[in-house]
Amino acid sequence: MDSTTATAELGWTAFPSSGWEEVSGYDEVMNTIRTYQVCSVFQPSQNNWLRTKYIRRRGAQRIHVEMKFSVRDCSSIPNVPGSCKETFNLYYYEMDSDSATKISPPWMENPWVKVDTIAADESFSQVDQGERVMKINTEVRSFGPVSKNGFYLAFQDYGGCMSLIAVRVFYRKCPRVIQNGAVFQETLSGAESTSLVLARGTCIANAEEVDVPIKLYCNGDGEWMVPIGRCMCKAGYESVENGTVCRACPFGSFKPTQGEGNCIHCPINSRTTSEGATTCVCRSGYYRSDTDPLDMPCTTIPSAPQNVLSFVNETSLVLEWGPPKDTGGREDVVYNIICKSCSSRRGVCTRCGDNVQFVPRQLGLIDSKVYISDLLAHTQYTFEIQAVNGVSDQSPYSPQFASVNITTNQAAPSAVSIMHQVSRTVSSITLTWSQPDQPNGVILDYELQCYEKELSEYNSTTIKSYTNTAVIGNLKAGTIYVFQVRARTVAGFGRYSGKMYFQTMTEAEYQTSIQEKLPLIIGSAAAGIVFLIAVVVIIIVCNRRRGFERAESEYTDKLQHYTSGHGLFDQSRKRWRHKETTAMKEAGHRSSCVPLRDKDGPASAAAGHVSAGTRLQSRNCSKEVWRAKHCN
Repeated sequence: MDSTTATAELGWTAFPSSGWEEVSGYDEVMNTIRTYQVCSVFQPSQNNWLRTKYIRRRGAQRIHVEMKFSVRDCSSIPNVPGSCKETFNLYYYEMDSDSATKISPPWMENPWVKVDTIAADESFSQVDQGERVMKINTEVRSFGPVSKNGFYLAFQDYGGCMSLIAVRVFYRKCPRVIQNGAVFQETLSGAESTSLVLARGTCIANAEEVDVPIKLYCNGDGEWMVPIGRCMCKAGYESVENGTVCRACPFGSFKPTQGEGNCIHCPINSRTTSEGATTCVCRSGYYRSDTDPLDMPCTTIPSAPQNVLSFVNETSLVLEWGPPKDTGGREDVVYNIICKSCSSRRGVCTRCGDNVQFVPRQLGLIDSKVYISDLLAHTQYTFEIQAVNGVSDQSPYSPQFASVNITTNQAAPSAVSIMHQVSRTVSSITLTWSQPDQPNGVILDYELQCYEKELSEYNSTTIKSYTNTAVIGNLKAGTIYVFQVRARTVAGFGRYSGKMYFQTMTEAEYQTSIQEKLPLIIGSAAAGIVFLIAVVVIIIVCNRRRGFERAESEYTDKLQHYTSGHGLFDQSRKRWRHKETTAMKEAGHRSSCVPLRDKDGPASAAAGHVSAGTRLQSRNCSKEVWRAKHCN
């Protein structure tokens, strides 16, 4: 409410009617205004009330009242009694509706709530009034909290001479504002003058909160204070118009992260496909590695290395090369070595085994030189030197490379890797070892080096062996010896193996081993004797069987001859009978044929006649012998 804006009567209620009076007056710039004045200084015990119309609260919790007034100096009034006042009281009364009457609420401090006693800073006198000098006082008071829909104000005069020139009733609020990238809506001040009202902010379009939720506080004077948090434009948007708008990055520019930064132009070999881009896409054939910053130009794979040189030394090789002509726009070029062994007969190349050594390494070489060893002798190799960089793994194509073909020379064998002790005595040790992993030709022989552990290598003895086993004798009992072995081909000796330590037996150990083996020796000897006896028995049995088989064969031949020549039987009967009798006697000496009892009785058997029903039981008699006796 503002009484200075009224163009007609204010229509406030005065009690009693003889107290406050509404009149037209002038403000400090001589504008016509409606005012109320009272000057009942000559009557004692004045109690003049002036009540405003119903004022709606409109959600405010604390109400402010600005009053402009002038007061007559009591001392400048002649014959004024001592009851003259230069102050007045301000009251308020809350109601949910405009239902006040001339007598309700009652004109007294309770139920009215007193706000304050208002005193003038300056008062005017008769002289000032004659000279038309206006001394207007302005005072502001506030009250709260208020909670009902509206309220009335009342001004109480108790014996003064004054003019109430203007009354303005208002509440304070913090206006809508965009601050720290967020929108804060209009917020009313708190119920107390020292209150801080919390207001939550909403990020502007295409902005996001950072860290903590953004908020501001509205104080009792309607001012924003204590900002907490902030909103920043998202990736792909930049802040414009003093931070009140987040605008999308135009084509050809991008912003990779959230923040206050501006959009930047796409780096070389890249582009955007839409507005509000957070990154630029590499053009075809160009790439960006995972560790490349987004503002770095897109790059490509390098070309092949140049000017490859090779130096072969038996089964080792040194390769050197120059950098590629085009590094792809990067400085992280490294080299990989691909080794392939090729068969001269089949013309097929395969990857080299893990035994091939590369110094300093095979992959990720920074320097343009590598030493390769442990190759096979008399073997064709192809080496590919690849040039790669940080984006080679993103390319669908294989790395560019330069290749070189070499053939290794005949070489000495590699070192023997393993040596074992087979047996030992007090004066000898028997050793065996594996062939070198890379013989590099035919092994001609081995050289074994031996010396006592307590002595130096200069006191060693060498032994030559044509196999991978050797017996070293003339050693001291219970002594530790150091052994090393190396192989030789037509290209010469290879490297000695690592040092191996073996100890001969002590006398006590030897005697103990003999005692432990004595039962085994006796058992073995007994088993040998049993075996020899069994062999002799088998030989005897076999020889007797061969003799009988020869006699049987001879008699069978004679019987066949007799049977085939029966047409001459009458002419040679006596001669054949004599031969048959002789054969029967010989057969009787070589066999143990015992005739069993026949059905004709013992007489027939005793007479030496054998009938057709005779049965013979014999261990070694053949059927042919039985037939001859029966036919006779």
